[in-house]
Amino acid sequence: MEMTEIRKVGVIGAGTMGNGIAQVCAAAGFPVVLQDLAEPALDRARATMAGSLARQVKKGLIPEADADAALARIETTTTLDRMADRDIVVEAIVEKLEVKTGIIGKLDAICPAETIFASNTSSISLTQLAAASAHPGRVVGMHFFNPVPVMQLVEIIRALQTTDPVAEAVTGLTRAIGKTPRVSKDSYGFIVNRLLAPQINEAINCVYEGLATPEDIDSMMKLGANHPMGPLSLGDLIGLDVVLNIMETLYSGFDDPKYRPSPLLKQMVHAGYLGRKTGRGFREYPAA
Repeated sequence: MEMTEIRKVGVIGAGTMGNGIAQVCAAAGFPVVLQDLAEPALDRARATMAGSLARQVKKGLIPEADADAALARIETTTTLDRMADRDIVVEAIVEKLEVKTGIIGKLDAICPAETIFASNTSSISLTQLAAASAHPGRVVGMHFFNPVPVMQLVEIIRALQTTDPVAEAVTGLTRAIGKTPRVSKDSYGFIVNRLLAPQINEAINCVYEGLATPEDIDSMMKLGANHPMGPLSLGDLIGLDVVLNIMETLYSGFDDPKYRPSPLLKQMVHAGYLGRKTGRGFREYPAA
């Protein structure tokens, strides 16, 4: 397979990550098709992207004309058929293996064999995802970080089957949209989440065991380890449900008790205390 020149981008899933990916690609000059199942989700995504670009204009980071041009490059749709002419399709949907493999199967029937399929999964095995495709060599991980317009890193995850030209093409795309690519072999949680989620989980265990208050635990890690944000505040920002999902993936994937989710993390998620997005996690977040 020769290296694909990526000119047109498709993004599946108009949630927080999907609209961020669509925005940065469009801002870099790529025409983007953003797909979701429901029009209201697409309307929210467009409003979010417009707000994000407006903030960049207000800060003097980009001219207003560039913000308008970026929005004009984004087409929204509720049908997967619009992905047929894309050079790359990035999925940013729910973190469930069976849902992601289902999308890959549908895309196989729509897209030509040279279209690259990239997954924004934060912890699911890319090798398993690639195995669901009729052309497994074209499947690769592009793990963006939240908030996408701000965070610099994109983890490029090579499945066992990913071809060199595909890995090179997505690395080139990452640089073209102003991000920094770092390549990793496929493993549960990859690099960042394999290191980060257990730290958050262990901080939650410290609360569970009554060792210190959440505020003091965060303060200790900021003052003692020079972290810009404490692990519990970071968990609230990421979403405690996402942290739990990553820990469960690590725990089942490696079959290692060191990745066992904290009982308190499970309780918080069961209670709906997911962090900033629900207004309550290890701190309370009043609605703006």
